[in-house]
Amino acid sequence: MPRQTPLNAAHRAAGARMVDFGGWDMPVNYGSQIEEHHAVRHAAGMFDVSHMRVVDLDGPGGRDFLRYALANNVDKLRPPGKALYSCLLREDGGVIDDLIVFFLREDFFRLVVNAGTADKDIEWLRRLLAARAATHGAQPALVPRADLAMIAVQGPQARAKLWQALPGSEARSAALQPFMGAAMGDAFIARTGYTGEDGFEIMLPAPRAAALWAALLTAGVRPCGLGARDTLRLEAGMNLYGQDMDETVNPLESGLAWTVDLASPRDFVGKAALVAKPPARQLTGLVLVDKGGVLRAHQGVHTAQGMGEITSGTFSPTLNQSIALARLPVGVAPGDTVRVAIRDKELAARVVQPPFARRGKALAG
Repeated sequence: MPRQTPLNAAHRAAGARMVDFGGWDMPVNYGSQIEEHHAVRHAAGMFDVSHMRVVDLDGPGGRDFLRYALANNVDKLRPPGKALYSCLLREDGGVIDDLIVFFLREDFFRLVVNAGTADKDIEWLRRLLAARAATHGAQPALVPRADLAMIAVQGPQARAKLWQALPGSEARSAALQPFMGAAMGDAFIARTGYTGEDGFEIMLPAPRAAALWAALLTAGVRPCGLGARDTLRLEAGMNLYGQDMDETVNPLESGLAWTVDLASPRDFVGKAALVAKPPARQLTGLVLVDKGGVLRAHQGVHTAQGMGEITSGTFSPTLNQSIALARLPVGVAPGDTVRVAIRDKELAARVVQPPFARRGKALAG
């Protein structure tokens, strides 16, 4: 049986269409995926993301460990509450997961990892900690927080709606800049998200999740499912683990070079492999020009430099066009025209630099 989040009963009471998503019983939509998508772009929507895993790194030595464990450089994290997006890599440079790490104190860091890879991530981090303990002495404790739920509130009205629904949240979060977080008693509010819109992700004790969800509903926030979450993140040019990157590809071929710090002298897991093998492919955007199809994952892409493949594709409600992320040969550039194999025909698409849409506006069309 799929696992259930603390909000499962609320989803079912609202008539959500539920599916098995990576071993979790999750809502796809509550009636209209398109309306949910537009609610986030133009008003406020909320997502149950309690299937994602919060993992705390508690104790001295956390920064030194993360310098080695993550591809991005946690030395960028100086103000308490600051967050950093990074990849967790194998020795060969393959992507184990993408995650966010928050710096709270020198002896306390918080990671948020993907649901489908959480157990694998935790096992990998524990292996690294054990190996480091043998050579560097005592290491911080890794503490998975299965006791926490997580709700994302996204959209141009998200901040005002959350402040209305959660007493005390305005005082704790009004001054937060993007990619910053702050504790609020036993909860944690982060100005982060996966939609390309402003908003918050709230981590709180699981027994309190249903009350916050209900208060957000009363404040006029629309419940949104996995369907809208996927079209929103693709419009925002954000990768989905298992489609746009995985253990078989490295971050330099996944549009994630900006999350990898190769400039500093520090060593990290996977660095040697990345330095030894310059990327031959790149992840870029496509907008379908011809009519008669929709861009989907695994469709072949014919370019002047050779074959590529779509990793994620959908119909964009904001652009009213089909869009995709595709892994193409290095040398293909924005503005180029390529041809995508869709069923028994080849349709023209234009190469663009993601994002396709953010902050309610189309950026590529």
